[in-house]
Amino acid sequence: MHGLIQVDSLSKAFRRHVKDEGLLGSLKGLFNRRYEETRAVDAISFCVGEGELVGFLGPNGAGKTTTLKMLSGLLHPTSGMARVLGHTPWERKDAFRRQFALVMGNKSQLWFDIPAMDSLRLNKEIYGVDERAFKASVGELAEMLDVQGQMNVPVRNLSLGERMKMELIASLLHRPKVLFLDEPTIGLDVISQKKIRAFLKAYNQATRTTILLTSHYMEDIRALCERVMVISQGRLVYDGPLKGIASRAGRYKMLKATFTQPVPLKALARLGKASQEEEGRVAIKVPAAKATVAARELLTRFPVADITIEDPPVEDLVRQLFEKARASRAQEKARP
Repeated sequence: MHGLIQVDSLSKAFRRHVKDEGLLGSLKGLFNRRYEETRAVDAISFCVGEGELVGFLGPNGAGKTTTLKMLSGLLHPTSGMARVLGHTPWERKDAFRRQFALVMGNKSQLWFDIPAMDSLRLNKEIYGVDERAFKASVGELAEMLDVQGQMNVPVRNLSLGERMKMELIASLLHRPKVLFLDEPTIGLDVISQKKIRAFLKAYNQATRTTILLTSHYMEDIRALCERVMVISQGRLVYDGPLKGIASRAGRYKMLKATFTQPVPLKALARLGKASQEEEGRVAIKVPAAKATVAARELLTRFPVADITIEDPPVEDLVRQLFEKARASRAQEKARP
């Protein structure tokens, strides 16, 4: 296995006490405690090479953040192996900590009551960045993110988008070789999201920094990642090109048709699953192998003004992967 990030059969289980309700349940718990184990990450393996920007997808509770925390050394795994930049992350050696950064969209590393520049200077001392390199890095990153005028504004007075830009500057100040991003655009408006994406793409191309990105926004993944990993209930269910998800999730096509006069959805049922998108326009979900035949029948039997055959939305395909993985896991648990 080769790459800056190497993961082999990595697992993390959490054990929690289960208590029956009421006073009697509390008393029972004193003498006969019951525990329930949850496998947040279940024997996942993957490798990420230098300069890759990989999307890490999964529903809430799938194990994305737990995986990033193990790779950054914040959590010890239950079993398995991981190597990041040649180091075992949870050993937390200084040589490792100086070469990576973790940005979490719902947690801040900046002090809210002081300007961002003061927090950046604190990071400068922590990472031992000399003054000349510090000024060069801050100047370059602030220009790329267009926040030169906000560097001396108290963090609490910045917008959410500006704060995230400052978080990125703080994390990249020491020029890490690996960057873990956990929901960096969460809660941001559309314009701020777009600017963050543009910055990450340009930074990755310019520096060849290896980036592992989790996000609930498929637009982040579409704009930035050629390769994606999909995790569901702690298990890796897909690792490959973003375009390849379609073949894994089950192939179908969407016929998008505009009619010259109203057509009831019931009349289209024999072709596939039809839904109204907007007035006069209908989407019909059909098996990929039958898309051409369905389109021909649609043109022959109905007053079609315009028709297109499209791939399904990536969001739908990813959702299918989640559903298949949950069903498979449920079957495993049901076996004697």
